[in-house]
Amino acid sequence: MSVATDHSHGSHGHSHHHHGQVLSAGLLTASEKQAAAVQLTLAMMALSLLALGVAWRWFAPNEESVSQLLLAAASLIVAVPVIRSGWHSLRHPSLHGITDQLIALAMLAAWATGDLLTAALLPIIMIFGHVLEERSVIGSKEAMEALARLTRSHARLITSDGGMREVDNIVLKPGDLVEVRAGDRIPADGRVRKGQASLDTAPITGESVPLEVSTGMDVFGGAINLDGRLEIEVTRTGEHSTLGTVIALMQRAENSKPPITRLLERYAQQYLGFVLTMAAIAWFLTYNDQIMLAILVAACPCALVLSAPATAIAGIAVAARHGILIRSSAFLEELADLTSLVIDKTGTLTFGRLRLQEIRLTGNVDRNAVLALAASLGAASSHPVSRAMALLISHDAYYPLTNVREIQGLGVVAVGSAGEVALGRPELFEHISVGAPSVPLHDGPLAGISIDGDFVAWLLLSDTIKPEAADAMTELRALGLNRQLLLTGDRQSIAQALAREIGIDDVVAQALPADKLKRVLSETENGFKPLVVGDGINDSLALKAGAVGIAMGAGGADIALASSDIILIGSDLRRLGTCIRLSRLCRQTLKTNVIIGLGWTVAIVALAGFGFLGTAGAVVAAILHNFSTLLVLANAGRMMRYDEPLTA
Repeated sequence: MSVATDHSHGSHGHSHHHHGQVLSAGLLTASEKQAAAVQLTLAMMALSLLALGVAWRWFAPNEESVSQLLLAAASLIVAVPVIRSGWHSLRHPSLHGITDQLIALAMLAAWATGDLLTAALLPIIMIFGHVLEERSVIGSKEAMEALARLTRSHARLITSDGGMREVDNIVLKPGDLVEVRAGDRIPADGRVRKGQASLDTAPITGESVPLEVSTGMDVFGGAINLDGRLEIEVTRTGEHSTLGTVIALMQRAENSKPPITRLLERYAQQYLGFVLTMAAIAWFLTYNDQIMLAILVAACPCALVLSAPATAIAGIAVAARHGILIRSSAFLEELADLTSLVIDKTGTLTFGRLRLQEIRLTGNVDRNAVLALAASLGAASSHPVSRAMALLISHDAYYPLTNVREIQGLGVVAVGSAGEVALGRPELFEHISVGAPSVPLHDGPLAGISIDGDFVAWLLLSDTIKPEAADAMTELRALGLNRQLLLTGDRQSIAQALAREIGIDDVVAQALPADKLKRVLSETENGFKPLVVGDGINDSLALKAGAVGIAMGAGGADIALASSDIILIGSDLRRLGTCIRLSRLCRQTLKTNVIIGLGWTVAIVALAGFGFLGTAGAVVAAILHNFSTLLVLANAGRMMRYDEPLTA
């Protein structure tokens, strides 16, 4: 039996105060922390009183009333959270609730029969168990919130009289004209009416290379204007826009993941009825309070209910040590059964940063001089191509330039020691009347460079593949993920070339978020359990819809991190294999824990039922249960020794 439920569904018996709140990534909310702290404080107080009561009974057997008073106080302190949890679990049935109900019943029965030690001990066990569980419960609601923040921005609305007014983008309607300056986020889907610029569309399409737009072209809300001034006519807003659709689809994807424990919960309800029937039969046959109470106590599946969170916590701790953040214990189970891989390109298989691939000299100029000049000119612009150029040499080796000016959307022109120098797109040289040779065929961005009116070189750029990518894909195939699909917003030719290099056969290019979601859902419909790996906003839907979503944490978009089940902090792809191996170890540990929990429970129930636990049967049962809980925790703790260092 597992209690690693999908926390985006339903409520827990013990933490019903926090659902619907936005949780910060990987942390409990302030109210949850407070509730856990209060429960823990109550449990510690009760435990102290209980220990005092037992000690009093031991050292002063004649003063039974003092001991009973201390035990009564201990049981009353922890009664409130137990009764609340039991009552809540009746209204919101869940696997956790079975334990809550049984413990509440056992506590009430212990009170009724005057067994105050058991009445105090059981709730303490439950509270410690639940606080332990809370540490592994991390919500997934913040994904929607992150997206909603992304869709909200300000817009410069051009009024009918030609004036300018800053408004919130939610008031925009189709037909409105907005101005988008360099550095602004495009407030809504629209069509360019005037101007040209480079757009960073990576948040929407995952395309690493900036999109050059000019009059008449359609643009997405959420894209960032890198340079130039645009006038855009709004075409789609709100839920009809690209990002709005992403939110709607994401909410659907959020609900499309079935809880792992639905089956177990169905049996758990029957288990409760079975235990109550057994306790009732024992009572009618023996009229012995202790046997009835011992059965109720013994049947509380404490070790069983703890087996999953204890394993999950150990797994999460070991994963964190390996640079893997697991956001929900449920996915430790899912990970072990994955059968296919759907992986993004930019920022996932590649670094998502442009680098110089080749220099094609066309004039009689030294290669190093061209590099130094390109870097010096590149430093004057914030365009991704220019930024890549600026990194070619160290800052102190830049050439001195004067009269530097950026021609929006085209490139940079300046005056150097050899006269006028320029770096930019092919159109720039037409603009400054420099004859340029034919543009070379190249999948990716390129720039030309001229010195004093002479064109001297083409600089060809490309994204960089991560060195471990091919090895990581081979490793995943060895782990059973033979079906691998590269799913990217990038161009077909670029995607195919990269897929060949890392050994992936199946490629879908130029995919928008909705296309990615459809492809992942079709994998699921065809009986596969897809592992989805990505890092951009465009991957957030697919990450949510896959059996498990893993986001690359180093440069990933907030929304992708919020949508994923697992985050790789270091972004080393070989950690995907570590995730799966660790998950399989967790699965094995969990099975062992379930056997311990179930076997122990059955054994104690049998001993209790036949009266072998003696006159203090319920207390003996509770102590034995504590021991089984410790066994489960110790077995889970063995996982902490797991280590998998990466070789450089």
